[in-house]
Amino acid sequence: MKRLILAVSLITLPLASPAEEVGRIGVDWTGNDIIIESVSDPEVAGVTCHLAYFERSFLDRMSQGNWFEDPSNASIACRQTGPIEIGDIDRSPDGEEVFRERRSIVFKSLRVKRIYDAPNRTLIYIAHARELTEGSAKMAISTVPLYQAGAQ
Repeated sequence: MKRLILAVSLITLPLASPAEEVGRIGVDWTGNDIIIESVSDPEVAGVTCHLAYFERSFLDRMSQGNWFEDPSNASIACRQTGPIEIGDIDRSPDGEEVFRERRSIVFKSLRVKRIYDAPNRTLIYIAHARELTEGSAKMAISTVPLYQAGAQ
């Protein structure tokens, strides 16, 4: 039992940049909310992403009877918020995870991956859900062009 608890604890630890809640919008009287978080890219200074996602309330879970389900919807917008300094990033087509947050007890997580588009000098950030049994087709994408002052 202790090993199971340890394994679940390790799975829920953030492997990438932590998010900071910057806003919460009450959607209805049952306590459902839209959460807005900011996430800084740990390997690219000067880029901040904002994630918005839906969080179900206790009352909604009770009334619907589906305790463990959370919608996989997320929205993302990433912008340059300072001088961009690219660290040691994965430049493969698979990219690398910038952020992961557990979204349910049944091993669903919200993830943000970064992919570097070298020919277009652009960072691509994609938010998507990851589920144990199946993936989710719901995703959102944002890009940050890497312009240089005075370059044509």
